[in-house]
Parts: sequence; C-alpha cells; structure tokens
Amino acid sequence: MQRQAGGKKEVNKKDQKIRTFLQDEKEQLNIKIDQLGLDTQSGDARREGSPFGKREEEATENMEFEKRLALEKQLKEQLAEVEHALLKIENGTYGICDVCGKPIGDKRIEALPAASLCIDCKAKNAKK
Repeated sequence: MQRQAGGKKEVNKKDQKIRTFLQDEKEQLNIKIDQLGLDTQSGDARREGSPFGKREEEATENMEFEKRLALEKQLKEQLAEVEHALLKIENGTYGICDVCGKPIGDKRIEALPAASLCIDCKAKNAKK
C-alpha cells in the first residue's frame, strides 16, 4: 500500500518489488507483440514475391496468420492487465478487488501479480 509523505506517494517495499516485476513483464509483452508484427510483415513480403503460390501454401499461411492474431490478442490482453495493475499501484488500490473492494489475497497476488479480482469475484465472472 502507499502512504502520503509530504504530498508525495510512498510505495512500500512489497509493492515496489511487484511494480518492478510488472514493469519487466510489460516490457517483455511489448517486445513479443512487436515481434509478432514483424513476423506478419515478413509473411506478407514472401507472399508478394511468389505470384504462383499454391492453394495449400495459402491455406497454411492463413492458418499461421490466424494463430499469430490469436496470440497477439492474448498478449495484448495480458498487457492491459499488467498496465491496470501498475495503475492500481500508483493509485494506492493495488491488491483490492475491482468488483467488491475486498482484499484480493496474498496467495493470489503472489501467483498472479496482475490480478484485479479476488478469487470469489473471478469465479463469479468465469460463470458468466
């Protein structure tokens, strides 16, 4: 949790460790997303250079492209969760469930540092 010290937010050591982990995670996710974008561009360049592509090759390329899109979507969702957790640290609300306002729980935070829901709210959300 954060405390005000002379108008400045003070972050405890535990939150600082989590912040550092989340910032590293954010950087890694951004790198992976950028790499997927480069892979997509290189695939487009290969296709342009081969006007006699076979249907099987096109189908394989389409399947690979769909896999990359799904992976990119998953990485962007993870990135959004990490960014949300970093914002909660800055706001002093890290470790508090977004839905019910109760503490998320140390074990859940330790396992999933970007968690924004307590286990009960996550379970309710998963049923929907």
